[in-house]
Amino acid sequence: MHEYKIETDCLDIELVEPQIKYAEDIWNFRQEIINNDANSENQFAGCGCLDKCNSAEEWIRICKLRNSEETCNEGGTTVPSDMYLAVRKSDNRIVGIIDLRHHIDHPILGTWGGHTGYSVRPSERRKGYAKEMLRLNIKNARNLGIKKMLVTCDETNKASEQTIISNGGIYEKSIEVEGTMIKRYWIDLTKVGGEG
Repeated sequence: MHEYKIETDCLDIELVEPQIKYAEDIWNFRQEIINNDANSENQFAGCGCLDKCNSAEEWIRICKLRNSEETCNEGGTTVPSDMYLAVRKSDNRIVGIIDLRHHIDHPILGTWGGHTGYSVRPSERRKGYAKEMLRLNIKNARNLGIKKMLVTCDETNKASEQTIISNGGIYEKSIEVEGTMIKRYWIDLTKVGGEG
């Protein structure tokens, strides 16, 4: 088994469920993505329907609905998922958003969507937060009983690819989705993402 070293400055974050006390920062996060990533069709990857909501409060309510099989349809999806804010402990600032789908028994998720998607706040990128967010989400996935986690990225997204590989992702294959090549990686949760 490989050891995956995480930069110590990134250990300052925790994954928390969306809560009203973060509403203002959620909305600031959303605006920062709109301002900085206007040319990216995947600008809200891993953020659920944040781009389509009219308020942070609406998004938080939808995230709660998506938590269970019984209510996820009301939240606009058929697969339950958990949404997390990556919050820096030192200043309580949201540095990213990451989701965790409970399963990928779905045509899109099983092919190229995978178990998780994530977005790092533009002003907080290139600091290693994505790597730590995925590491923490691997623990969440293990707690849900997921044994192997599918994580994907665009072939051209080298930063995301490195994040996946550094968390134990093993390349399976590339597939074409609407003209874009997507790389599929599997993370064996029995071998990576342990305590520490």
